[in-house]
Amino acid sequence: MATFETLLVLVAFCVLLAVLAQRLNLPVAVPLVLGGMGLALIPGLPQIQLDPELALALFLPPLLQISAYRTDWPAFRSNLRSILLLAVGAVFFTAAAVALVARWILPDLPWWAAIALGAIVAPPDAVAASSVLKQFKLPKRIVIVLQGESLINDASSLVLYRFAVAAVAVGTVSYSQGVLQFFGMAIGGAAIGWATGRVCMWVLAKVNDTMLDITVSILAGFAAYLAAEALHASGVLGAVACGLILGRKQHAEFTARTRLELNAVWNFVEFLLASLVFMLIGLQLRGIVQRLSSQHLGHLVALAVAVAATLMLSRFIWVFASAWLPRLAFKRLQVLHPIQPWTHHTVISWAGMRGVVSMAAALALPGNFPGRDTIVFLAFCSIFATLVVQGTTLGWLVRKLDVVEPEHAAPEPEEAKARSEIADAALEAVKSHLGNHDGTAQTEHSAAATELIDEYETRAERANPQGIDPEEKSDQRIARQRLRLVAIEAARGKLLQHTDQVDMETHRALAEELDLEEQQIRNALGEA
Repeated sequence: MATFETLLVLVAFCVLLAVLAQRLNLPVAVPLVLGGMGLALIPGLPQIQLDPELALALFLPPLLQISAYRTDWPAFRSNLRSILLLAVGAVFFTAAAVALVARWILPDLPWWAAIALGAIVAPPDAVAASSVLKQFKLPKRIVIVLQGESLINDASSLVLYRFAVAAVAVGTVSYSQGVLQFFGMAIGGAAIGWATGRVCMWVLAKVNDTMLDITVSILAGFAAYLAAEALHASGVLGAVACGLILGRKQHAEFTARTRLELNAVWNFVEFLLASLVFMLIGLQLRGIVQRLSSQHLGHLVALAVAVAATLMLSRFIWVFASAWLPRLAFKRLQVLHPIQPWTHHTVISWAGMRGVVSMAAALALPGNFPGRDTIVFLAFCSIFATLVVQGTTLGWLVRKLDVVEPEHAAPEPEEAKARSEIADAALEAVKSHLGNHDGTAQTEHSAAATELIDEYETRAERANPQGIDPEEKSDQRIARQRLRLVAIEAARGKLLQHTDQVDMETHRALAEELDLEEQQIRNALGEA
């Protein structure tokens, strides 16, 4: 019972810290980690041990699945080259840089142990990235690249980590076997995730219940992760591939009600798990300090600063080098993939916060692993430094470099075209449906048909960007949406006056209609 009560207290504390983060305009991960550290240092409070295998199995699948579910697949695919350069190339480059620095400062640390340290702290975290990125309206390409990187890099880092741990245990390694293992785990994990996602969609097609749909979709991520891990493949890529399948097929198999309610459930699960992740990371401080109490504090702090600085600097070097050098060597590449502004590369370089994967991987090291306590301490310090230093200054950097999307820009051409085609399709469907009925039915519905056709013709005309000044159109659209919000607020006020005059089911249905309409407007205005 004490564990359950402690968990409830942690969740309540997470809510308070999330409110504080909103008031201070900080990424929510920062006060959560600091709050966890503060709790860990209070005498008499029970110490919470973070089981690494449980942490990975409990937190990673749903969080990765949520991120993949929301990922823009066409944009992800078109930016795959940049994503892979970060998710694989930057991970190996950073791991090598950290290993070199660690060996230089700690010459007694075996090489493979130093590489294990590099693999642990190399990958930026999906949870940390999303908790920071949602604070800003960044260009879409930056968001896609950072989210895509955080979805894949855990797999590459964990393969390198396991390879290094095995190398320390046996003393000799086969590099060709390591390469085959890397690709085998990646391909196997993606295949298992794809198959799990397809099976899940088949099940959902047979189920006609929103609650069961949501339950099956949540279980799918865990199933993909655990099945892949059981078959010695990448559970991370399994959960990601499953989430991508669900996201791509949601409009074909999910009902509108399921999509709306699933989004609310995902938001709750994401907040709860992400908050507990960062809180639990902070709570590990007491155990780490106790295990290192016999070592020289000044030397450890210097080593932690060196490793954290190496993490940040190596990412800058890799991002700029991988962006510029290939284009200087191959002119055709510069034509196919034009260089992005240096400000974009700077933001991508600075958005490298570490999180739960690094902490769990460090705690999962065997008890007799060389330098285990030091590696765990350095992993914690790397997470803390990147979250606090980079997380709190990323917003300032984004504003300083002016790497933001305009607040009320006109719709993108692709969006305007899609809106126009949707309205045209709806209009043609109504006309076709009326044409398939006999004269009597058409007469009965003539008034309704005329009104509906006029409505869809108006939508099609508004959605067509041809011949309309973009700025004028944007201003008119915003003004119209603001007026609709005023009307909805008045309607909701009138509905509240009729709380006792209508039955609860009718009241709930009317309120839900107003809520959905308001949410659609706020999504269009970018206020969701």
